[in-house]
Amino acid sequence: MGSSSDTACTVATAPPSPTPTSPPPAAMTTTVVLSPCAACKILRRRCVDRCVLAPYFPPTEPHKFTTAHRVFGASNIIKLLQDLPEEQRADAVSSMVYEANARIRDPVYGCAGAICQLQKQVNDLKAQLARAHAELAGARAQHAHLVALLCMEMAAATPPPAAYCSVGSHLTSGGAPATPVDALYVIDSSGAGAAMQASPVGWVDEPLWT
Repeated sequence: MGSSSDTACTVATAPPSPTPTSPPPAAMTTTVVLSPCAACKILRRRCVDRCVLAPYFPPTEPHKFTTAHRVFGASNIIKLLQDLPEEQRADAVSSMVYEANARIRDPVYGCAGAICQLQKQVNDLKAQLARAHAELAGARAQHAHLVALLCMEMAAATPPPAAYCSVGSHLTSGGAPATPVDALYVIDSSGAGAAMQASPVGWVDEPLWT
């Protein structure tokens, strides 16, 4: 009896068994979907890993391959790129796209027509530059001539400096003989009539008191 009660108590007081936990969520995996290049998409073929057209015709620019394919053809584009080193392929693709656009705009002359038009613009600009230089030279010459005329007119309008006689000189500014400052005027009655003559008598020669 006692053992059974002890067993029952033991069972009653035993902790409950742990409940099974849920499994951890699986790690999220990102899936990268590679889009074929514009060339392979337009040609409806599978784009391989080392596609020669993929670096130069991305899927976001389908018009580039459409234009080049319309004029040159896919086989010629692939052959040209395979014959060139990798560092020159990007320039070759840009040149082909430009030539194709020029040929579509001008089916007769193509790039030659564009080059002729640009050369004509260069010649027109050179002629305009030459005319501008000629007008500038004429304006400078006219300015120099006007400055010279203005200087000549100013020189003719300015009077020459007047000649002034100094004290004790024999000529005045008008050219008449000057009378000495220390001359003493006396009356000379020896002639027919009284006349004023200047007798050079110095004040220092005669004593004031005798």
